[in-house]
Amino acid sequence: MGQIVTELSMEVILEMKQYYQHGLTPTPQGAVFRAKTDNAVITTYKSGKVLFQGKSPEVEANKWGIHTKQPILPNTNTKTNKRHSYSPERTLFSTSHIGSDEAGTGDYFGPITVGAVYVKKEQIGLLKELGIRDSKNLTDPIIRDLSKEIVKLKIPYSLVILHNEKYNRLQKKGWSQGKMKAMLHHSALNHLRKKIGEEALYEGILIDQFCEPGVYINYLKSENQKLQDKTFFMTKAESYSIAVAAGSIVARTSFVKEMEKLSSKIGIELPKGASSKVDQVIAKILKTKGESALDSLAKVHFANTKKAKKYLN
Repeated sequence: MGQIVTELSMEVILEMKQYYQHGLTPTPQGAVFRAKTDNAVITTYKSGKVLFQGKSPEVEANKWGIHTKQPILPNTNTKTNKRHSYSPERTLFSTSHIGSDEAGTGDYFGPITVGAVYVKKEQIGLLKELGIRDSKNLTDPIIRDLSKEIVKLKIPYSLVILHNEKYNRLQKKGWSQGKMKAMLHHSALNHLRKKIGEEALYEGILIDQFCEPGVYINYLKSENQKLQDKTFFMTKAESYSIAVAAGSIVARTSFVKEMEKLSSKIGIELPKGASSKVDQVIAKILKTKGESALDSLAKVHFANTKKAKKYLN
């Protein structure tokens, strides 16, 4: 029986729990969850330790960017923004740089969107005056207005959308949401760099960190891609970087628009998030449209799909 031991952030561990929800088994003391698949038993602990045991533990480990032949960077505490080798210098925030952020990852309905924005040093002050900041602290109408200002100022940006049908196909192939996000950020950044051209000067690329840099890098390696030069990772980066904040606004604006399109398509207003209200709307769709309708609307592996069925009785 093989065994792989690593450390991951609690954010990734909770994502794993969602992914393995149908294989959950009794949780040992001190553990967050334990799950069993045909390949391995996965046990995760509150300390961040993750244990893969079984006949093919590497199959499950690889889904989370963990390759036994390559070193994984140590776990970083995302709550305290602990520095690591990919942490940016604080001077980056006042220079010309690129930032990227995503929206829709925790929402049952709707796609995942990623926005990447290139901000020149001389534009930072103006964007701050306009009120560009983390989209999570803004209402949807304000986000839309700020997005229009970004377009008016001709600030270069790139937007990538992972629609639900493709999301569900990738998830069934064994892709974690973390891997999807990594590839979306990578794609958005590549598109933006092509748009601004090689002559564009920037001090770095800052990604709003959703997993350890080593895990992100291994996600790229699994698809024969590599990290762009001068790339940095930081949690809550949108609070420090105007470029990441702008990327957050671009991504959120797109997500809201896509949700409106999906609501119009199905004839039902689709709520954001993953609350019990979402479960009730899912049940309504199941009754009127059938389960197959969810594939183009939702991230069907979320626990909400199962929870919604209790409203059908």
